Amino acid sequence: MQDFLQDLNQYCAEHSTHHEAGLLEEIERATHLRTLAPRMLSGALQGSFLSMMSRLLSPRKILEIGTFTGYSAICLAQGLPSDGMLYTIEYDEEIALMASEYLQRSSRSAQISLMVGDAKKKIPELDEIFDLVLIDADKEAYGQYLNLVTPLTRPGSLVLVDNVLWNGRVLEDNMDKKTRVMDQFNKSVCNNPHWEVMILPVRDGISILRRI
Repeated sequence: MQDFLQDLNQYCAEHSTHHEAGLLEEIERATHLRTLAPRMLSGALQGSFLSMMSRLLSPRKILEIGTFTGYSAICLAQGLPSDGMLYTIEYDEEIALMASEYLQRSSRSAQISLMVGDAKKKIPELDEIFDLVLIDADKEAYGQYLNLVTPLTRPGSLVLVDNVLWNGRVLEDNMDKKTRVMDQFNKSVCNNPHWEVMILPVRDGISILRRI
């Protein structure tokens, strides 16, 4: 069954549009060669999804929490209008340095601002209203991140939250600590009056939250 799902995801990726495909492929190769956790990369299918969501929304302001090597930021930036801006926050200085190499080569480089540091401290410094947010950083802080970005959104804003199915472990009876945190986050969002939510089983699961 697992092989079938991998093949199906590969088929979907191969039959989806990829903007800046050459640069993204280079990032994927470099991520596998130069990082200890290449699995954290968004990848082709999810990257196409992020690009499509951004293009449909045409957001003027985007916030990404968790840059990693820059793949998802480049995908999200595809929907920015000419006066739009994407802010992306990465905690790890070494990873941020690697990401900056590729962000500077993107066709949208002038519209991407990379911030280095703790997102819980950086987010309150932002004086912006965001149309689109991606949360893909420290899983145990997901609830804090959502609380911090809520005042920085408006009705109709979207928040995308990655890894919400945690490799399917949210279905297990005996969850480990990180799985319990993710399960509790998913349950809390369903009861949050500020958001309506839909979870899609894309890769490791991604939630679409729409601000009410």
